[in-house]
Amino acid sequence: MINALVVLLGFQLGGEVVVRFLGLPVPGPVLGAGALALALLWRGRVDTVLSGTAHGILRNLSLLFVPAAVGVIEHRDVFVRYGLPLIVTLIVSAILALTAAALVFRAVGRR
Repeated sequence: MINALVVLLGFQLGGEVVVRFLGLPVPGPVLGAGALALALLWRGRVDTVLSGTAHGILRNLSLLFVPAAVGVIEHRDVFVRYGLPLIVTLIVSAILALTAAALVFRAVGRR
């Protein structure tokens, strides 16, 4: 499990380093996840330890939203003042993200 965490965090760190060094407008963890995906495609398989660790992290992912909820409560005056624009922005961005994901899924499904 430790080795799998080192691999996951190593790719995340690598993505951060590349983004900061090249000044790319992409989050480092996204670049690292893409590099990990390419490495796994090139390798042709996923180790059971890496798969098990990734599934364990995903099962507990909801715990990562607790700090965000505390931040919302801490800055409630901002949400009272800008609540409607924030809600509209969240809804529109969620719809756009789902639409983009559906279009990509359809395009890949045709291949």
